[in-house]
Amino acid sequence: MSNTLDFAIDLLKRRSLTPGDAGCQEAMIARLEPLGFKIERMRFGAVDNFYARRGNTAPLIVFAGHTDVVPTGPLDQWHTPPFEPTIKDGMLYARGAADMKTSLAAFITSIEAFVSEYPDHPGSIGLLITADEEGIAIEGTVKVVEALQARGERFDYCIVGEPTSNKVVGDMIKNGRRGSLSGKLIVKGVQGHIAYPHLVKNPIHLAAPAIKEMVETVWDHGNEYFPPTSWQISNINGGTGATNVVPGHVEILFNFRYCPAVDGQGSSEESLRSRVHAILDSHGFEYTLVWEHNQSYITPRGQLVEAISQAIRESYGVTPDLSTTGGTSDGRFIADICQEVIEFGPLNATIHKLNECVAVADIEPLKETYKRTMQSLLLKSYDR
Repeated sequence: MSNTLDFAIDLLKRRSLTPGDAGCQEAMIARLEPLGFKIERMRFGAVDNFYARRGNTAPLIVFAGHTDVVPTGPLDQWHTPPFEPTIKDGMLYARGAADMKTSLAAFITSIEAFVSEYPDHPGSIGLLITADEEGIAIEGTVKVVEALQARGERFDYCIVGEPTSNKVVGDMIKNGRRGSLSGKLIVKGVQGHIAYPHLVKNPIHLAAPAIKEMVETVWDHGNEYFPPTSWQISNINGGTGATNVVPGHVEILFNFRYCPAVDGQGSSEESLRSRVHAILDSHGFEYTLVWEHNQSYITPRGQLVEAISQAIRESYGVTPDLSTTGGTSDGRFIADICQEVIEFGPLNATIHKLNECVAVADIEPLKETYKRTMQSLLLKSYDR
């Protein structure tokens, strides 16, 4: 077995159900310290994180990821125990195999190989690792980034090891993520007996024309990197349980997956909020609206995208597409201190599913991809 596969199996044996770490980070640190990395263990609340850095000069390339995994689901529906990594028919099965312990192992072994070959390399290498990505994500990467930002530390490049590949490994890089803007809208009416409509004010009826207008609104047309902004209702709750009572309020939960503005095309969080309030106000009913926002990020084509794209072509023989589809990731936090953030990792077909797996044949090329990317970005003026 390869060094990367061996280490992936070691990490996969550890039951690091979110927000647990189960010793994964210490296993990584044990391999980084002999390479001369300065380690900062950064525990927030009940969550373990660490930031490691080798070197003090620019450019700084950082590998970011998470050791926590989602729950297994019904154990009797797994082919093999989810925390007993098993190789069968060329596939490595375990919870976290794709999301994202194989990437973590490849981070470490690519760095080991790179430092062994270029011990006096220019620039710096870093890792930002959390155990709070699969959960509520409030004590993990966001807190580490805030601490680094407070002392003025910035990254030049960051690779997040999320499973981004679609049909074959290497076919897709995430160079950004749509913003997520959620609203909890409560439309107020007057409760009363359904047989006396002149004495009630039905909040569902009041809200309906506004809902229709928002459904029909074209929020933007998208841009080079993002599809058009989408507005969707996820829940509507109103009523007392009785069939002869008009409710006093209706609660509507909705969400924008929005296209952030690039070159003047797209939307901002502020513009979407303003447009929603304008629509609601125009219908003249009483309401309250509470917002929740997950920020977007975008990395245009540049040095990092080109470097990892070339590394993928050399390692996998595949030319990757850029994509901003899917949910969100910790890249949105890292973008606050890094202008070039991308995500790249294994196939995403089995993430969060029963019998999560990766192909063994894809593991060593992942290590080579990360190593070649470091070579491209750090060795421009290297002299052995």
